[in-house]
Amino acid sequence: MPSAPSGAAAVATIADVVFKPLARHADSRGWLVELYREDELAEALHPVMAYVSQTEPGVARGPHEHADQTDYFAFIGPGDFELFLWDARQASPTFGMHTRTLCGASNPCAVSIPPGVVHAYRNVSAVPGWVFNAPNRLYAGRHKQEPVDEIRHEHVTDSPYQLDPPGHS
Repeated sequence: MPSAPSGAAAVATIADVVFKPLARHADSRGWLVELYREDELAEALHPVMAYVSQTEPGVARGPHEHADQTDYFAFIGPGDFELFLWDARQASPTFGMHTRTLCGASNPCAVSIPPGVVHAYRNVSAVPGWVFNAPNRLYAGRHKQEPVDEIRHEHVTDSPYQLDPPGHS
């Protein structure tokens, strides 16, 4: 799989984060986008649940990370998101790297984010945006009886994982 979406500006990539361009197939009835194919994703990353979330304009989700879970986000629109990634894995060759990528209506892509990579996204559009996620672990475990695999950073004042204010580069 490619490491960055085709047509997107070349960006530094964090080890084990995989970007997959998503193609929109349109005809007179509408359109279709394949979000996930079992034969294009390593078996250990196969989804065990899926959900769609809507994020209002200017709103951010995260930053947070997982100890065991890999997220498989698909950004297809409407709207665009700025995706923030920080490699917090000390053994990683890209430890300490921070990247930002525009994903969504103008750059449809799926992104596989492994454990230990802190991530956040912010809707940078004037319209609500949708994000599909198909993680490889169940939220709160089977029957929601286990601790949630999430380390939240958004309310930590001195966190090294800060989002720039909207409109700031």
